Amino acid sequence: MAAVLASPWAGRCDHRVDDVERWLLTAEERGNPATSLPAYTEGNLVEALVHGVRYFDRLVECVERLDAGDHLFFTDWRGDPDEQLRPGGPTVAQLFTDAVRRGVCVRGLVWRSHVDWMSFSAHENRALDDEVEHGGGEVILDQRVRRGGSHHQKLVVLRHDQDPTQDVAFVGGIDLCHSRRDDAAHRGDPQPVAMSAAYGETPPWHDVQLMLRGPTVGVLDTVFRERWDDPTNADSGNPIAWVLDRLRGARLEPDPLPPQLPPPPPCGPHLVQNLRTYPAIRPPYDFAPRGERSVARGYSKAIEQARRLVYLEDQYMWSADVARLFAEALAANPALHLVVVVPRVPDQDGALAERSQYVGRWQALEMCRRAGRNRVHVFDVENDEGTPVYVHAKVCVVDDVWASIGSDNFNRRSWTHDSELSSAVLDTTRDPREPRDPAGTGDGARTFARDLRLELAREHLDRAADGSEDDDLLDPDAFVAAMEASAAELDTWYAGGRRGPRPRGRLREHSSPRLSLPTRLWATPVYRLVDDPDGRPWRMRLAREF
Repeated sequence: MAAVLASPWAGRCDHRVDDVERWLLTAEERGNPATSLPAYTEGNLVEALVHGVRYFDRLVECVERLDAGDHLFFTDWRGDPDEQLRPGGPTVAQLFTDAVRRGVCVRGLVWRSHVDWMSFSAHENRALDDEVEHGGGEVILDQRVRRGGSHHQKLVVLRHDQDPTQDVAFVGGIDLCHSRRDDAAHRGDPQPVAMSAAYGETPPWHDVQLMLRGPTVGVLDTVFRERWDDPTNADSGNPIAWVLDRLRGARLEPDPLPPQLPPPPPCGPHLVQNLRTYPAIRPPYDFAPRGERSVARGYSKAIEQARRLVYLEDQYMWSADVARLFAEALAANPALHLVVVVPRVPDQDGALAERSQYVGRWQALEMCRRAGRNRVHVFDVENDEGTPVYVHAKVCVVDDVWASIGSDNFNRRSWTHDSELSSAVLDTTRDPREPRDPAGTGDGARTFARDLRLELAREHLDRAADGSEDDDLLDPDAFVAAMEASAAELDTWYAGGRRGPRPRGRLREHSSPRLSLPTRLWATPVYRLVDDPDGRPWRMRLAREF
């Protein structure tokens, strides 16, 4: 097995994790011997940044500390150069080009994207490329994906050549673009993207990003470098894009990166495993010639350990292949509850966009409900004005032990077809609040995972942000009851004509519409081929393996 980057910090924690590899993948289980990534790292300090406002503010603060000789590397699915990261600025382009002027090495990999009339971001990503390049940085529009696929990773790595203790990375679901700068009130970003009319003029947006310090930052540096250094041309497989880029003078070949700095020193109690999805493509990635599906494998391993509670927040939650994992866990563990928070309606209007997504979600949730009966609880969220909140977060917490935040959704596309990046966190610190071992396995609740679940629940239930009203949220059964009761009270208020004060809380019970047979006949193939394609080799598809 590849070496695990360890640290003396682990010995100073109040509790070690006795069986790390029961929760985290080994290097062999990653299934990609071509990569140099370690299985996981110890001695990290991880903070969950709930909402784009917090993430963008922290990003500005950290980038403005960079000076000559430092590194700023980023990957993105969509980037808007004029997105204001704080009210009044700086914008994304200003922040990055100001760093270049201070002597910072700024490099970016942004998905080339499909055309804008398909609700994608080709124009915006070219604009970010042009502005950062004009300011002296380098941005590559990266099309090294499967047909119909995308680069979906959202990563920023900041390295300090003189003081590695200041190194930091950000991983999660938040792009550097419009609509993402929202807060807990969920009134939306003043710079919105066009979405379904149900979300209003400034769509409310719920999302989460991780801020990471410690040795894992060096690993995430390597994640960026593997893509940057891959010798295949970034316009691979797209001759039209190659011609257009030549005509507009775009950068087609990246300059070499500066030498990689040593990993930052240990600074905290968290084990971090960086999970990825890369498809098998031709020509192959040097660093993943047969692709990599460690996101799917990492989640599968963690869900197999679940005994009492799996808490999910996800943009999609569709795909029978993914739902089967949860259904098997529910069937095998009669005390296990699955709580899922999803958007109320898809992000785009229109039968083609909506019906295919409804097919996938209905199939996935029905599979889970058949296995778990009354132990599957699905909610959507609204703000206090009644406007639905678009849930873009990709969060999973298992038994208050293992937690993951990243770019991947719970569908086949994210687990096999697009490029994705998530960070799984295993805290060495046991949480002292009862129940101390909710799963009864001896692992004990861990502080990071439990705090993440509680922070998200407080917002959805309108509980005190300081945790003073958490007593009935700690035990898994009581937590489920509190979520169900809050949603039922709000649903009843609506059913009664909204008479009297609006009940506390933002949750509504979610129901995926069951579509007619004629609609399912056309929507199902669209869903399978367009919305949720399978990037696995045929052998793995037939074996239902990742």
